[in-house]
Amino acid sequence: MFRWLATNLRTFLLAFGLALAVWVTAVTAANPDETQIYPNPIPIEFIGQDPGLIMTGGTIPQQVEITLRAPHSVWQSLLSGESSVRAIVDLTGLGSGTHMVNVQMQIDTRPVRIISVTPQTFDLSLEPQVTRSLAIFLALTGNPAIGYQVGNAVLDPAEVVINGAESLVSQIDHIQATLDLTDARQNISASIPLQVVDVNGTVIRGVTVLPESVQVSLPIIQQGGYRDLAVKVMTVGNPASGYRPTSVAALPPIVTVYSANSDTIDSMPGYVETASLDLSGAKEDIEKQLGIILPPGVTLIGDQFVTVKVGIAPIESSLPISYLQVGMIGLATGLQAHLSPVTVDIILSGPLPVLDSLAFSDVHVQVDLTGLTPGTYQLTPKVSIVQQNVTVESILPQTVEVIITSTITPSP
Repeated sequence: MFRWLATNLRTFLLAFGLALAVWVTAVTAANPDETQIYPNPIPIEFIGQDPGLIMTGGTIPQQVEITLRAPHSVWQSLLSGESSVRAIVDLTGLGSGTHMVNVQMQIDTRPVRIISVTPQTFDLSLEPQVTRSLAIFLALTGNPAIGYQVGNAVLDPAEVVINGAESLVSQIDHIQATLDLTDARQNISASIPLQVVDVNGTVIRGVTVLPESVQVSLPIIQQGGYRDLAVKVMTVGNPASGYRPTSVAALPPIVTVYSANSDTIDSMPGYVETASLDLSGAKEDIEKQLGIILPPGVTLIGDQFVTVKVGIAPIESSLPISYLQVGMIGLATGLQAHLSPVTVDIILSGPLPVLDSLAFSDVHVQVDLTGLTPGTYQLTPKVSIVQQNVTVESILPQTVEVIITSTITPSP
């Protein structure tokens, strides 16, 4: 037995090695390895961070890109989402300061070989986390309308809580809310976003502000002797026949007046009148600057004229027309057509001056028989009008019966 084993051991091992090689080759051919980049970036999970520290410094990577080598069947599992791929950075035991950290990959499918991870390592700074409470500073820009002054603002809340890295929080000079008062005439109530500002007025980013906005209530008070009044446009005359005014507007619609005698201001109505604008014979829009009529001792603040715009448009009307002859077009040679009815009634609408000048010869009603063969049809007449800006509102009846026959007598 020992002699037989000694004689055939080499042959047995060679046969086993050849069988194993054939099996590996067959498996590899059926399920070949593939090397490629994982199609989706992997988000980095930071674990073990000291709750009293905060990450700072530069741009901290939030995801990695990996290249893997794995059999085709494993790639199918990875790409279908059946297998999880995680990128983990462990911060356990790291204190304040700058550290080089490694990205650890975890893949729950085997066999997989990690070819590369980008980035594999990176620098990360940890700083103590600081919380401060600061009052809000209200910065006012612009000026209210002439004759108005600003009262005392009320902020809700009056202060906020700041949370962030010690190096950033130490740079904060104040928390600012900015409110524009340009031409303000009424009390202001608005929610304004807050900005964290350093001593140079530069906005500091990377810290948390709670809440992120403040509710501001600011009274706008009119000074004595001033008053805002609406502008009433005065017109005389009428547009041309067939035309009407469509709109009358003053720019600005409200003006500010002043008088040293407050009784004079208080006795004025809630409006002032313009000089009269003559509309006689107008056929188009009018734009003109007009002065304001004021009682003695009262002056107009700012521009001494207002721009008045008056829209002029034709009066819209309707016009019924009865017994219009229906014509035919497109009838093929060798055919004849009989219409029923031969006349229709229509109603037109448009500017009154256009309708007044419209003649029957300017309106044509036709049915198009192009391509039609002998038979009976119900066709909708088409109306063409020489004048523009005229609309066909209705046709009665809406369709016309057309009987088409041949004019050629068939041979016996």
